[in-house]
Amino acid sequence: MAPAAAETAVSKDGLDLPLIDFSGFLHGNEQQKLEVAKAMLHGFKNAGFVYIKNYDISDETVTNVFAKSAGFFARPNEEKDQLAWTTPQANRGYAAPGREKTSLVEEADKVDALIAEAPDLKETFEIGREGVDGLPNNWPDKMDAKGEEFTKTMKEFFITCKELYMQVMRSIALGMEIDESYFDQYTDGGDNNLRLLHYPPQHRSVFKQGKNVVRTGRHTDYGAVTLLFQDGKNGGLQVKSPQGTFIDAPPIPGTIVINSGDLLARWANDTIKSTEHQVVEPPHAEDFEVYPARYSIAYFCNPNFDKFIEAIPGTFVDGKAATEGGKKYPGINSGDYLVQRLAATFKGVPRYQTAY
Repeated sequence: MAPAAAETAVSKDGLDLPLIDFSGFLHGNEQQKLEVAKAMLHGFKNAGFVYIKNYDISDETVTNVFAKSAGFFARPNEEKDQLAWTTPQANRGYAAPGREKTSLVEEADKVDALIAEAPDLKETFEIGREGVDGLPNNWPDKMDAKGEEFTKTMKEFFITCKELYMQVMRSIALGMEIDESYFDQYTDGGDNNLRLLHYPPQHRSVFKQGKNVVRTGRHTDYGAVTLLFQDGKNGGLQVKSPQGTFIDAPPIPGTIVINSGDLLARWANDTIKSTEHQVVEPPHAEDFEVYPARYSIAYFCNPNFDKFIEAIPGTFVDGKAATEGGKKYPGINSGDYLVQRLAATFKGVPRYQTAY
């Protein structure tokens, strides 16, 4: 049974996505904080996804970020290509349609073939932490005044999302009954990525060309958690249910979706789920001809890249085998893990030895 602090956002085929008022954790008393923390952890353990509302980022801020994102993607291709994504180590810049195929871990050695068959129908712009030696962000601030405004807005939003990420991880720690600040040493560096996404309009016939034609292929996220801002109009996000079906997770005004990623699941010794999801064409009428553009904003949250990730205290029995409740995974460096995963996503990138 879901904790009392949670409403229900989605419930179908055994998939229950809670809607949690996060203000109780941010501004409530100790009892309210604990109730929200338990609801957050319950959602991540059972579904791998939660919706939250009242998370201290204003609607005006989010609307402005979406507007600046749409303005960037409206630029001529030759301008966007000047800011092109280069390497998984950098993970910064613009990726044109056809560059990426988001896929499952076991499909990593097939990604170039998958892209050739049915690339993701999207373009993206990646923003990383500022001030990393040799890995600058590919800002359009030298192009024109709109480029300057875009750069300023996204730098500020990156920090805003980092602060929310740290609070989310504090809620998980409290829910796990460990010190609320346990994750701070892993999250304070801000080695995260802000991804702006644009799914261009598509004629309905495009999605009938092959079974793998989607806006974003089925996958799990790589890091700790993802903060997902949907555009509020055009859905398409689907989450895999326990029955193996993909269930719509529609935009709900005033909320964001948060899902746990593979590294957090590993970190939590599989007591937290990392659930498959995808982006398909939005719900439509039978006589619909052209699917409208969709925009979304994902803030991918990672442990600091210099941190060694091992099972969280309380998620394993010390000295026991994995089959008896012990640690299921060896420790791994956070930065190495993320580079390995990114290298298995983009076209033409050399494949790395994986240690998933």
